Amino acid sequence: MAVNGSFASPLADAKFTPGLETGTGGLLGQIYNGLNGYSLVLSLFLVLVAYDQFKYIWNKGSIIGPAWKMPFIGPFLSSVNPKMDEYKAKWASGELSCVSVFHKFVIIASSRDMARKVFNSPAFVKPCVVDVAYKLLRPTNWVFMDGRAHVDYRKGLNGLFTRQALETYLPGQEDVYEKYFAKFLEISQNENNGKPVPFMPMFRELMCAVSCRTFVGHYLADSAFKKIADDYYKITAALELVNFPIIIPFTRTYYGKKAADMVLSEFAICAAKSKARMAAGGDITCIMDSWVKSMLESEKYREKVAKGITVEDSEKPAMLLRVFSDWEISQTIFTFLFASQDATSSASTWLFQLMADRPEVLDRVREENLAVRNGDKDQKFSMDILEKMTYTRAVIKETLRYRPPVIMVPYVAKKDFPVTDNYTAPKGSMVIPSVWPALHDPEVYPAPDTFDPERWISGDAEKAVKNWLVFGTGPHYCLGQTYAQLNLMAMIGKASMHLDWKHHITPLSEDIKVFATIFPMDDCPLVFSQRD
Repeated sequence: MAVNGSFASPLADAKFTPGLETGTGGLLGQIYNGLNGYSLVLSLFLVLVAYDQFKYIWNKGSIIGPAWKMPFIGPFLSSVNPKMDEYKAKWASGELSCVSVFHKFVIIASSRDMARKVFNSPAFVKPCVVDVAYKLLRPTNWVFMDGRAHVDYRKGLNGLFTRQALETYLPGQEDVYEKYFAKFLEISQNENNGKPVPFMPMFRELMCAVSCRTFVGHYLADSAFKKIADDYYKITAALELVNFPIIIPFTRTYYGKKAADMVLSEFAICAAKSKARMAAGGDITCIMDSWVKSMLESEKYREKVAKGITVEDSEKPAMLLRVFSDWEISQTIFTFLFASQDATSSASTWLFQLMADRPEVLDRVREENLAVRNGDKDQKFSMDILEKMTYTRAVIKETLRYRPPVIMVPYVAKKDFPVTDNYTAPKGSMVIPSVWPALHDPEVYPAPDTFDPERWISGDAEKAVKNWLVFGTGPHYCLGQTYAQLNLMAMIGKASMHLDWKHHITPLSEDIKVFATIFPMDDCPLVFSQRD
C-alpha cells in the first residue's frame, strides 16, 4: 500500500494554533466579544459597587450603622426630607454611629462627652458645614481658617460683641421691632380678618431685618431686607446637611449660589459706605461701623509709629487690625448673617408659640418688663434694663434648651481622629457633634421634655455648663451668643407689653420640621392683636 509521504502532523504546522483562532469563533474572540458593550459597563459597575461597600464597612469599623450601604448614594433619598424621629433614633442607638452619603462618610457623636470631644479637638477637626458652603461663603472666608490664623482673626472680632458695643446696636434693633410688630397687626387684623396664618415666614423676615440693621445699619435700604430674607431661604436650602456636592443649574445649590452672590455684593457696597462715613468722623451705629473704625484707628496708629511720632500707650488700640477690603468685610458680615438668621428665626418662632400656649409664663414676662421700666412700656431698650430681666432671660434659655435651633454641627477630620480607644475616624470623614441629647439629658435637666423656665432660677440648670451646648464650645464657639440671647429677650419683652397673640394649635404644632434648624411642622399659625 502506498504511503502518503506529504502528510505532516498538525502539531508540526506552525500555522496551526488550536483554540486560539483570531476569528470570532476562537477563545480570545469570545472573551473580547463578551466584554464589549453593556457587559463591560456592568463589570465596571459591579467593581465600583463592591469597592463602595468595602470602603463603607472598613470605615464603619466597630461603631453602629447600617450593615450595608445603598450603592453610592446611601440614605440620600430619605435624607432629602429629614425626620426628627429618625435623628432621635440615631442618637439613641449609641454614642457613635455612622452613615455614608455619596462620597462622604459621616460619624454622628450623640453623647455629651463625645460631642464635647469633637468640639474641643481643633488639632483633629475643623468646621466644614457642607461641601457647597465653600462655594457660597467663599473658600477664603475666615470661618474656614484653622489654627493660629483663625484664632488671630477671631480676636479682631471679639470687640464687636462687648457690652458697650451691644448697647450701641440696641436703637436700631428696637426700630425694626416696632415696624414689624405693626406689620404683624396688619397681617392678622386687616389682611386676614383675625384668622390665624403661619407666621414662621414673617419671623424669618423679622430676624433678617434685625440682623441686617445690627450688622450693616442703614447702609442697606429697608427694601433690601425682604429681598435678602426671601433669597436667604434659598441659601438655607442649598446648605442643608445632605445635598448635591456640586452646583448643578436650576437646583437648590444653584439658586443658593445666586442668592449668596447678591448678598455679598450688597454687603460689599455697605462696607465702602461705612469706610467713607467712619473716615469722616461718623458715629457708630452697627457692627460694620465698629469694625471699620477699629481698622482706621489701627492704621492711624501705625502711621504715627512709622513716622517716629511718640504715641502714648493709652492711644494704642486694644487690638491692632489691618484694613480689610470691602470684599473681606462683606464675607465676614455674611458669616454673621449665616450664623444668626436661621437660628434666631427658629428660636423666635418657638418662643412666640410657647408663650401663647403658656399664658402664665407670658404674664410673668410682661410683669417683669413693665417693672424694670418703672411701669413705662414705651421706655427704650438699654443694657441696664435687659440685664435686670431675670425671668425673661430664664425663658430664653429654656426655649433654647427645649428647642435648640441647631441640633448638629458638622466638622471634618483633618487627619485620622482617635475618637475613642477603639475607634478612629478616618481622615476626610464628616464628624458631627449633636447638641439635642445633651440638652435633653434627664439626669441634668429633670423632665427634659417639659418647658420649665424656673429650672434656670431655682433649679440647677445654670450649673450644667458642660451640657449647655446651644452655642457650641471650644475654639469655634459662637461669638454672638450674648447678642443672640439679648436680642430674643428684647424682642419678646417688647412684644409682651404691646401685643397680644393667640396660637391656633394643630395636630402638627409640637411636631418638629428640620430645615437647617428646627421649626414647628405647621409653621406656627398665630393671630396678633393690639394690647391696650
